[in-house]
Amino acid sequence: MEGWRSNAHSRNPTAMTKLLLLPGDGIGPEVIAEVKRVAERLGGDVELEERRFGGASYEAEGVPLTEATLALAKACDAVLMGAVGGPKWADVPRQLRPEAGLLALRAGMEVFANLRPAVCFASLAEASTLKREVVEGLDIMIVRELTGGVYFGQPRGIETLPDGQKRGVDTQVYTTHEIERVSRVAFELARGRRGKVTSAEKSNVMETGHLWREVVTALHAREYADVSLEHMLADNAAMQLVKNPRQFDVIVTDNLFGDILSDEAAQLTGSLGMLPSAALGAPGRPGLYEPIHGSAPDIAGKGLANPLAAILSFGMALRWSLGRPDLDERLTAAVEAALGAGARTRDLGGSLGTREMGDEVLARL
Repeated sequence: MEGWRSNAHSRNPTAMTKLLLLPGDGIGPEVIAEVKRVAERLGGDVELEERRFGGASYEAEGVPLTEATLALAKACDAVLMGAVGGPKWADVPRQLRPEAGLLALRAGMEVFANLRPAVCFASLAEASTLKREVVEGLDIMIVRELTGGVYFGQPRGIETLPDGQKRGVDTQVYTTHEIERVSRVAFELARGRRGKVTSAEKSNVMETGHLWREVVTALHAREYADVSLEHMLADNAAMQLVKNPRQFDVIVTDNLFGDILSDEAAQLTGSLGMLPSAALGAPGRPGLYEPIHGSAPDIAGKGLANPLAAILSFGMALRWSLGRPDLDERLTAAVEAALGAGARTRDLGGSLGTREMGDEVLARL
């Protein structure tokens, strides 16, 4: 990942930085509590702020993301969220649901490149549903376009037809600029890794897929001929991820396919509770960091959640937005050491609770 530094702040390591915490809903507050403990232990002159977000904000403020919280997010150096959503808000109008707050946060912060690493720690190879020889040593970076595509396209909605039937409409839209800027991130990352980019789309049946392939091909020829590029249909990419995942280095894809493929890649590593993510925008803008697991309402409040994805997301924030890659390396080493010593939460086949897993990481810092 060191090959892409355009978003990392050129910052004096001793300067104070500000991290906004948005615990959110479900298990979010529990895993973010462990991040706070880790941040206090690491130091690094990081000032922490905390605000309500998602369903918690809706209950208290009437909206999932207030204007004041968004303004603070844009003024901080980085934002780290827990998780949002749950069945409690299933009947709330769509524009007021917790997930609408997340989409508004991403759009407001103008973060367009979602970095989702899928790394299989050696001590967790047996936790994967695939054979050890398939996943051991796995190290994939999925770069998902985050602010375009079918999640944001217009028109959208549900309408009643003259014959009484209903019709739902979602629109998939991409521009050359949107495709180029996220693809550029993927190529730059690949230069610092193993030098290979796989672009996934459905150019065989979708006009946006055809444009995606055309734009990525042109950008590669124009600026990144030193990087290997292959095109793969998204459904085939899904199959290849379980057949031979180590063939991939960097995968770049659109919002919808990135959502699906990154969750699939997460399971290869053993658990969704292990994987962090970063959402980055133009240089100088704050990044948005979050574990890719959901709010898990079935275990919320029970102290059972795996905090490692949130802790590793904090590590990504240290690297990409807070100018402290050295602290990210220390933190990742501590997580790996804890896992190597047999520390496991229930999702990994162990018995540790959320705070106990945090204790294991803290003990190695």
